[in-house]
Amino acid sequence: MKTAPRILCINPWIHDFAAYDFWAKPLGLLYLAGLLRASGCRVTYIDCLDRFHPNEKSRDPSLGHGRGPYRKAFIDKPSGLADVPRRYSRYGIEPDWFTQDLKSAGRPDLVLMTCVMAYWYPGAAEAARIIRSVYPDVPIVLGGVYATLYPGHAKECLNVDEVVSGQAEAAVLDLVEKYTGSRPEPACDPRDMDAIPYPALDLQHAIPYAPLLTSKGCPFSCDYCASRLLQPEIRRRDPRAVFDEIGFWHRYHGVRDFVFYDDALLVNASNHADVIFSMIRDSGMGMDLHLHTPNALHVRNISKTTAFLMRQAGMKTVRLGVETAEFEKRDMDRKVCAQEFKQAAAYLKEAGFFRFEIGAYLLAGLPGQDPAAVESSIDIVKQAGITPIIAHYSPIAGTKMWDAAKAASRYNLESDPVFTNNAVMPCQQAFSWELAARFKKRINS
Repeated sequence: MKTAPRILCINPWIHDFAAYDFWAKPLGLLYLAGLLRASGCRVTYIDCLDRFHPNEKSRDPSLGHGRGPYRKAFIDKPSGLADVPRRYSRYGIEPDWFTQDLKSAGRPDLVLMTCVMAYWYPGAAEAARIIRSVYPDVPIVLGGVYATLYPGHAKECLNVDEVVSGQAEAAVLDLVEKYTGSRPEPACDPRDMDAIPYPALDLQHAIPYAPLLTSKGCPFSCDYCASRLLQPEIRRRDPRAVFDEIGFWHRYHGVRDFVFYDDALLVNASNHADVIFSMIRDSGMGMDLHLHTPNALHVRNISKTTAFLMRQAGMKTVRLGVETAEFEKRDMDRKVCAQEFKQAAAYLKEAGFFRFEIGAYLLAGLPGQDPAAVESSIDIVKQAGITPIIAHYSPIAGTKMWDAAKAASRYNLESDPVFTNNAVMPCQQAFSWELAARFKKRINS
């Protein structure tokens, strides 16, 4: 009788100028871990970003609604970024901790590793080197956003055996069979969002919050966004299945903070999000939960009913996708007009949300953008009683704005994804602390 394959899932370090755990988990990888475990594999998980690693100082996972700083160590900047007057760091656990964790986990038959932001790939490259040093003959498969958007670069620059683009749920059992010679018995149809097992959050040392994915895809195709590239098909879970998952993590693991990862949570809200919020309210759990939407909500889908249901279900953090408040001039998307924004803001405040709970993302650093336009948007958002949040633009290969970004950038964006890092303001003539301070002062004035 064949032994069940041993699969090791790795979330690598972040190499960047700044990083903070704003409810960031590798949900796709954790879903794969849950699916493989339910299909009979022996699954282990090592998170290089683990803020609750046994070697760390003890801390309360509930603080900051689960958010918090990563351990960091200064490292050399990537080649070509010497013009950026900022310190570059490795965020996450110490490399020797990672080495010891690999040895303690035992030799796997296959390593599955993700990489979320494309410009974080140096962290994945470092993780791959260490894995190779400990287990030189174990195959490594890379997936995630970086692998999907830059598969050629990933194959060339990372010492991995295979790069998988797109959604990996349907392919992961084939990968296990290919590299281990053993075919796991599928626990379900991996394409069925309601049938796939819950993500393996319990493999973490702590569960400070639970990420939720109630749908995939987005009906919009904004010039700056990669949502359509990463998930071309719009799919949704049954609201009851989402409610049951919330109840599971809350009841059996004591989780209170839940974070929606959807790109389009409120689209057709009356048949989806409103139903979920109603179930939470009616169950009484809303009194004990904290819900968060760090991925921007579509403003025009916030009705009075939706706003009140969000509040009654325990929503604490609302983020709106405004991008620019120069509504008459916007041509990069058609998500919201001035009246829709004002109406949504009024509904949220009427429902009882406070100013500090509602934030509106405003894009800065777009190709050819006048900083005065950002300041004007800041003023309009503040007048509506909402907190402006600057989101610096990161160019993404394959999006409609990519050609304009390449033309505007001081870097050769096609040569290396590290140049797309929003922290370096890649589409500005130079990095400017003064500009960032100017926006911050405007927000706080």
